[in-house]
Amino acid sequence: MSQITTHVLNTTLGQPAFNVSISLSWQTGDGWEMLAQGKTNHDGRIQDLLDPDQVLAEGTYRMHFDTQSYFEQQGITAFYPYVDIVFCIRGNGEHYHIPLLLTAHSYTTYRGS
Repeated sequence: MSQITTHVLNTTLGQPAFNVSISLSWQTGDGWEMLAQGKTNHDGRIQDLLDPDQVLAEGTYRMHFDTQSYFEQQGITAFYPYVDIVFCIRGNGEHYHIPLLLTAHSYTTYRGS
């Protein structure tokens, strides 16, 4: 399994958010460098964002969720065009699960397991 996984739930519908574009970037001295990208599956998950053997270095990372495109597919105008979740990896090789609970007018995240 990828060291970074995510799960997006549309809490208005009480269903997984399918086909949400997500990118993972690493903060460098010059800005952000994209490491991976993908789309959520029918269960709202991306479990293979990174190669299972890839271990990320210590640093600051960002997951970018394209929420506007997701809601436009449903004919809904969303307040937040995207959600960026910025988090730190301490270089210990452990797994990081970054869930996103989403509505057209709010979002919540936490460190999952």
